[in-house]
Amino acid sequence: MYLNKALVIGNLTRDPEVRALPSGIKVCTFSVATNRVWKDKNNVKQESVDYHNVVVFGRQAETSAQYLKKGSNVLVEGRMQTRSWDATDGQKKYRTEIVADRIQFGTRPAAGGAPFTQSGASSSAVTETSHGDGDMASHSGPTTSSKDMPSDAIEYPEEEINPDDIPF
Repeated sequence: MYLNKALVIGNLTRDPEVRALPSGIKVCTFSVATNRVWKDKNNVKQESVDYHNVVVFGRQAETSAQYLKKGSNVLVEGRMQTRSWDATDGQKKYRTEIVADRIQFGTRPAAGGAPFTQSGASSSAVTETSHGDGDMASHSGPTTSSKDMPSDAIEYPEEEINPDDIPF
């Protein structure tokens, strides 16, 4: 059995770039930074940043380019791929990237400080899922204010969850 799965949550390091293949399919590329924080053996806080190249195809590419920008929080789910090509100087070049199957937009502050979504309503996340046949489905996450909620939105309680109450 083989598995090639990548799941990355981080912030865009640059604005997305959109291009089109000769067939007309849109391709969006961007880079995501992920941070790792830990304490070393001397109990000193250490930080590390990793950068991940991401490639998105089709309708998700267009939507990603439209709504994401440098600094945006994003969840990327896909597979790892390494490409190679011959550079103009004759050297062989390699690039490892995540080919995204699914992109989920994180919160992004708008003018009023509320998270931004496609509809302009206040929401914690907007998800785009590809169903394999090119169709996309958008889902809104929980809203932050009951006055901004659409009538079909789920209102979640704002109480604290005690870890001791979790049964596992």
